[in-house]
Amino acid sequence: MKTDEFIEVLEHEGQLLGEAAQMAGTGAPVPSCPEWRVRDLVAHTGVVHRFAARFVAEGLPARVPPPEEPALDGDALLDWYQEGHRALVRTLEDAPPDIDCFAFLPAPSPLAFWARRQAHETAVHRVDAETAAGADLSPFDAGFAADGIDELLAGFHSRPRSRVRTEVPYTLRVRTTDTSDVWTVRLTDDVPRTVRDETGTADCELRGAAADLYLALWNRPPRGTVATTGDEAVARLWRETSAITFGQGPHPRDQAKATDG
Repeated sequence: MKTDEFIEVLEHEGQLLGEAAQMAGTGAPVPSCPEWRVRDLVAHTGVVHRFAARFVAEGLPARVPPPEEPALDGDALLDWYQEGHRALVRTLEDAPPDIDCFAFLPAPSPLAFWARRQAHETAVHRVDAETAAGADLSPFDAGFAADGIDELLAGFHSRPRSRVRTEVPYTLRVRTTDTSDVWTVRLTDDVPRTVRDETGTADCELRGAAADLYLALWNRPPRGTVATTGDEAVARLWRETSAITFGQGPHPRDQAKATDG
């Protein structure tokens, strides 16, 4: 996907998140993030949007601390969220393609990184908001969902911070049924190693539509079915150790579910 396409997805997903949060009310629990209420979800996402926008707007060369969450609730909090979301979209739209700033995953450019990362950040948390509202989940484009799987497997879990480690080596295969994508993930006591191909035999395979795999791998309930074949212990290892947290340590209210900016 191109950078402008990610920005379009970010804009759409952010609007859906705000609408679902309004429908649910800020005091509603978020079933996919058991420690959170909607106010926590909205505050977290609003902080991440401002955090990302600052790197691009100011051309910051290194990580800086995220801003504090606001002491707001109800409509005031939702307005604050919407303001930050719109500002992030404008910042990405207006940024020069060759902007040089901090990014923490490989990408064609820092701008491409932040557009992609914020599109997926917002999409996953939109699902949380719709779940809290008891609404049907809005669909994902299969190509976008497959890209999100790739970002997670080949991006986030290629870093030393990944906690998916095992003394007994395993190979996990992830295969989409509505695109041609397949990933092979080698799990050891070191950083997971992912290749975008069907290489060798697998101890466990996860198979499903790209959107369902996307949600399942982010530990969110999928709309459809993800089939697991082979050793269930490998799938359980993923569920129990693959959480991505925001910043350098766990988010205090959402250690199992938060994303990393």
